[in-house]
Amino acid sequence: MVTTTLNPRRWWALGALVASMLTLGFDTTILNVALPTMAADLGASTGQQQWMADAYVIVFAALMLPAGLLGDRFGRRRMLIAGLGVFLAGSLLGALAGDVNQVIAARALMGVGAALITPLALSVLPTMFDTDEQPKATAIVTAASALGLPLGPIIGGWLLNNFWWGSVFLVNVPMAAIGIVACVFLLPETRDPASPKVDSLSTALTATGLGALVYAIIEAPTRGWGDPLVLGMLAAAVVLIAALVVRERRVERPMLDMTLLAHRGFLFNTIAATLVMFVLSGLLFVLPPYLQAVLGNDALGTGVRLLPMMGGLLIASRTAPQAAVRFGGRATVSAGLVVLAFAAFLGSRTSVDYGYGYTALWLSVTGLGFGFALMPAMGNALGALPRDRAGSGSGLLMTLRQVGGAIGIALLGSLLSSTFQDRLDVTGLPAQAADTAGESVVAAHLVAEKTGSADLLASANSAYVHGMGLVLLVCGVAALVSALLSAAFLPGGRTAPAAATPAETPEMAAEQADA
Repeated sequence: MVTTTLNPRRWWALGALVASMLTLGFDTTILNVALPTMAADLGASTGQQQWMADAYVIVFAALMLPAGLLGDRFGRRRMLIAGLGVFLAGSLLGALAGDVNQVIAARALMGVGAALITPLALSVLPTMFDTDEQPKATAIVTAASALGLPLGPIIGGWLLNNFWWGSVFLVNVPMAAIGIVACVFLLPETRDPASPKVDSLSTALTATGLGALVYAIIEAPTRGWGDPLVLGMLAAAVVLIAALVVRERRVERPMLDMTLLAHRGFLFNTIAATLVMFVLSGLLFVLPPYLQAVLGNDALGTGVRLLPMMGGLLIASRTAPQAAVRFGGRATVSAGLVVLAFAAFLGSRTSVDYGYGYTALWLSVTGLGFGFALMPAMGNALGALPRDRAGSGSGLLMTLRQVGGAIGIALLGSLLSSTFQDRLDVTGLPAQAADTAGESVVAAHLVAEKTGSADLLASANSAYVHGMGLVLLVCGVAALVSALLSAAFLPGGRTAPAAATPAETPEMAAEQADA
């Protein structure tokens, strides 16, 4: 047995990773608060807002696995620094963007950086810490990412109240720069030359397949589901994703190891985690315009009013692991999904006259359900696999979670957009003003202010709340179906204490050799 000397600066190096993950954490939610303001200033339709959110998620999902392999082969510190540099550059481009297309391109570039940062920030931990320290170090990095979620809306709201919308991108620059400097001086270099080579064709199939699918879903409300372009993109998505599955099943060392789905515990826990992200991503997309446009809050007030969901999530994060140990993963995940479904059904009853108190109630319940469903599902998914498959399993799990989030934004956002346009009353408006009002609730409010139409304002609020109710109804059904699948098919055994789980989640197979 070889005795290794631990890096005396390892806890300082951990600070570099915390800075990186904190930046990604609040960037996840900061844009949702900024979208209504950006829609007003840039004239962005609901579809364009969906692309601003989804461009990041699609690239993130497509490149996360190859990014991890690049770090294994060429040096994790080097690729982590590169990821922070790309993320910094994308943030600068976003801050300086002058139109919607430039913002979408900047978000895609930020997705490249995030794909490099996320797996590599976790994969270096086993090389810096011994077995006893790894759970604590992993928990600190994971907590930094989670802490960014509630900070995002508050930071974004404060910035939007005091500066222009580009500041929500600019705030990433100093954080990313601190991360780069800390990585250069504090982080040791590690690699695993024996890891699989990056499969360029599989990466291309993933990116183009997801892109075609999301494009079709986003464009369908405007063009119609029978439009040749929409049908063509849907057909292309099916062909490309099918080709990806066939290729990954045939190559000797796949990036996306589909054989992992043969493990029942991994498969159904992954389905549960993916559907939770589907619900949460769609919810965080449709909620800020309601709080800001319909209820009349400013950007900071909108961010603060999202905190009840984060409060519920924090409560769940402390109690869900104990519940999983006592009652078993199947019972905990199923119960969390039922709570999430109940919250969504409760939210679907929201009306224009209810005010914020009712929203705060179902948001708190949403956070509880989200925490009780997602965290045990992720831990149990990886726990269902042999230890030597944990690395590839965590990559597949994170990729499918991101895909669920992208499709959630695309599908639920499109449902909201089509419902809003159908129910919005633009009688008496000039054709151009009517078209502009139909783009989003923010645009309808701007048109109503310019024309002095109280009827349009009331119609916009009513149409948006109705569309949001339908979205939440779909979320509730999805969560309930997932709860039934979990109750029927998940293994029923009790889980090990959660403190031991995180250390086994990041790319474990390769790192144990380095440690």
